[in-house]
Amino acid sequence: MAMAMTMAMYKPIKGQEEEDNGNRNKSLKSNDEDGVGGDHTIVDDSKSFILPTHSKQQHHQQRLKQQQQRLVSLDVFRGLTVALMILVDDAGGVLPAINHSPWNGLTLADVVMPFFLFMVGVSLGLTYKKLPSKAVATRKAILRALKLLVIGLFLQGGFLHGLNDLTFGVDMVQIRWMGILQRIAIGYLIGAMCEIWLKGDNHVASGLSMLRKYQLQWGAVVVLVSLYLSLLYGLYVPDWEYEIPVAASSSSPKTFRVKCGVRGTTGSACNAVGMIDRTVLGIQHLYRKPIYARTKACSINSPDYGPLPPDAPSWCQAPFDPEGVLSSVMAIVTCLVGLHYGHIIVHFKEHKDRILHWMIPSTCFVVLGLVLDLSGMHVNKALYTFSYMCVTAGAAGIVFTGIYMLVDVCGFRRPTLVLEWMGMHALMIFILATSNVLPVVMQGFYWKQPGNNILRLIGIGR
Repeated sequence: MAMAMTMAMYKPIKGQEEEDNGNRNKSLKSNDEDGVGGDHTIVDDSKSFILPTHSKQQHHQQRLKQQQQRLVSLDVFRGLTVALMILVDDAGGVLPAINHSPWNGLTLADVVMPFFLFMVGVSLGLTYKKLPSKAVATRKAILRALKLLVIGLFLQGGFLHGLNDLTFGVDMVQIRWMGILQRIAIGYLIGAMCEIWLKGDNHVASGLSMLRKYQLQWGAVVVLVSLYLSLLYGLYVPDWEYEIPVAASSSSPKTFRVKCGVRGTTGSACNAVGMIDRTVLGIQHLYRKPIYARTKACSINSPDYGPLPPDAPSWCQAPFDPEGVLSSVMAIVTCLVGLHYGHIIVHFKEHKDRILHWMIPSTCFVVLGLVLDLSGMHVNKALYTFSYMCVTAGAAGIVFTGIYMLVDVCGFRRPTLVLEWMGMHALMIFILATSNVLPVVMQGFYWKQPGNNILRLIGIGR
């Protein structure tokens, strides 16, 4: 599966209160669910968490009211991102223009992961709007993050071996520790901790007062960006080597040595992102199909995978994790930017105020990212560069604003019902489709020989 995913929608913390206003344009609730596709609970200020006994009709009317108050645009945006993820996973090999960029640059596939992280942040701003107990909220946030980590390890750690392989299980010596859901879990956990512990209690009456209320969170953003930039451009990357098993199992692995001895480069072979992953995680635990294998230097079919050119450099087949340790630092920043957009929903009730406070930072982020790219800090998804974070976070804000205007302001909900449903069941779709769970199960039913399965019949897995 290409770089895209995960999704996190969570149930509001038990006992959490939310503002209640009768006007539709002044009271749009959180779409937070446990995992993806679960139920969500809304609690009004005038009601306790344990509601008095009502008739079935009253319960039905209450559920209808809650559904009407749901922030539909967030579900639609999530569903649109899921649809993009499926599109680039299935059609990326046929249409290289929408597939992940081999290194520097930005394609349609490259916006999927930051869009999901952005939505996690928006949801967090609504979920932890008011908290009766910070300790309880912290415990539940940790448990939810651990749940995503476990699911991620199962789906992408190597347990499911994929198409054309009817075996399963994982060699712990080579398990892949990082992955899409693991990155989402990290972003969610840090974002939740910031929202629970790093916000003031002052009243918000303007954009400036909102910045003061969340100044510690913006301080965390500055610290994370500074840490990432100082490590990416400050660490010395020495020479390193890796091994590739040969076809004959009895033969010794072939060793490749990569010459570096540089500092501050963002090239494929000698960047600090890869060095930290090799040091912290171990090279045997990294993703074994590196994105830079599709560059012209490493593939005669570039920008697609293909045979190595005769003069291919030694690093072309080296493992590289697109969801590594250092790159996840900047991914957390995307989540915190989305958190700011969630704060705007909480503190500004008029449509025009929300749209204004969304579009200004979104435009600034895109412009800043493009300027940085032209200045030499290239937009790079694999490294999750600061310029890449700016461009994709700004693009997420613009798309989200457009969907909000279309769905929640203008009321064009019917044309987006499919996307809304996909957004409400995003994790289920991710597990069944994009993580190859459904294809792996389907190919397990065959006639006499494993190769005689329905996937082969329709041309998949050949």
